[in-house]
Amino acid sequence: MADDLSVEEYEVVVVGGGPAGQTAALYSTRLGHSTALVDRGGGRAAMMREVHNVLGVREETSGNEYLAVGKDQLREYGCDVHRDVLSSCSRTDDGRFELAGGDTVYRAERVVLATGMNDVRPEPPLPRTGRGLHYCLHCDAHVFVDEPVYVMGHSESAAHVAGIMLNFTDDVDLLTRGADPEWSDETAAMLENHPIGVVHEDVTGVQNGEDGWLQALEFEDGTVREYKGGFAMYGAEYNNGLARELGCDVNDDGTVDVGDHGQTSVDGVYAVGDLTPGHNQVPIALADGAKAGIDIHFQLRDFPREPDVLAEAGPVRCEEVPGIPDELLEQAVAYHTYDD
Repeated sequence: MADDLSVEEYEVVVVGGGPAGQTAALYSTRLGHSTALVDRGGGRAAMMREVHNVLGVREETSGNEYLAVGKDQLREYGCDVHRDVLSSCSRTDDGRFELAGGDTVYRAERVVLATGMNDVRPEPPLPRTGRGLHYCLHCDAHVFVDEPVYVMGHSESAAHVAGIMLNFTDDVDLLTRGADPEWSDETAAMLENHPIGVVHEDVTGVQNGEDGWLQALEFEDGTVREYKGGFAMYGAEYNNGLARELGCDVNDDGTVDVGDHGQTSVDGVYAVGDLTPGHNQVPIALADGAKAGIDIHFQLRDFPREPDVLAEAGPVRCEEVPGIPDELLEQAVAYHTYDD
């Protein structure tokens, strides 16, 4: 690490400010561990025009609004929130971790990687993201009930998403955009035996309404097809660079291999949210972050002490408790002190 960088010491550093990262930081902070959230900004959750499938959150709430409230809550509990881009990471001789940002090194006993992934965008022309171009079937299928829908792609997953959309509407087209289909003979038979239109001509233009929502797509054969919206299925690129640098096992698809509570193959490193296998959903990301935060607490908490520690150090003295750091203790007392 560069000698001219300042050093910030924490028990836990969470990298990534989406729902999973924020929740891991929330649990870690509230459970009494000095915690930093390092967020470069952006991300899939920030792109959401409306938050779906999260109980207690109105759907007119945007992703940016949702995440901003989360960061405010973290600060209120005593978590340090940094806007920074990490360029490298390593393990120190004493087993801690160092993560280098723009002008700061973040040193921690535990690291939570919540760096997520990016959906692969098809080539333009395209509808506007969130106004006719969508990536999450489970989030947005409800928007298209009884509406004309496209699925864009030429893979097995694109064909199966087209089939799934028949649960919501009777008007589904699969747009290969001139690419050769990569699905199996079995999937081809599925398409032939379901009312799915397979359109091979490429898209040449987009027609939007006054509200910005997609109305129709224009094709190279001169046809115009009306759609309310649809899904692009071209895979994902996982932001696993820090995980690889730390030596974490990475699956063939680019996700980081984790245990039940987000533990990676590297002791002390966790991965949560879209960086890991499973459904890319906000509620699942929240659960991932919570489980990681709780597991970290079990490892880092001071009390009760193990028998071997008690045998060496003797009984816990009154002046040694509570185990929460003074700064977080004062912040918690202030947070829970209400004027009559």
